[in-house]
Amino acid sequence: MTRAEKRAAARMKYVWLYRFKWVNLGIAEDDGFITNIFFESDNRLGLKLSNVETPLIKRAAGQLEEYFEGQRFSFDFPILLSGTEFQKKVWGAVSAIPYGETRTYKEVAALAGNPLATRAAGMANNRNPIVIVIPCHRVIGHDGKLVGYGGGLDVKEYLLELEKQYK
Repeated sequence: MTRAEKRAAARMKYVWLYRFKWVNLGIAEDDGFITNIFFESDNRLGLKLSNVETPLIKRAAGQLEEYFEGQRFSFDFPILLSGTEFQKKVWGAVSAIPYGETRTYKEVAALAGNPLATRAAGMANNRNPIVIVIPCHRVIGHDGKLVGYGGGLDVKEYLLELEKQYK
């Protein structure tokens, strides 16, 4: 765990776990911002659940539920990202991928300003702190294959099929 991740983890005020039909997601809030949405099976920061489900966390969970039901295509709750400038550029590029579409890691690297940084873009995507909202599942390999996903390739495939269904 990096120093920045340790600081972020130490600052977490509230973390609540939701059990959606097909996956369990943790949602973390700090000072009025959603700072993390993570797969229960991929809690790399070791965030501990709190005993308070805040209104903002509930709002985020409600929007995620709408997304899973094909009723929401974007999210409008406040987020706060902690990462390097390049990671934030990658997450911005990933966030710009339209619902139901995909981009390769190479395309994401180019959109983030460094077309030669494909691997670095992949690593930034791997460190995405707010899954689904920052739709890292929309990033695929150069050959169109599904590669690497914190929630598992079956979840990535599910999300892409869900979006294709409601596009």
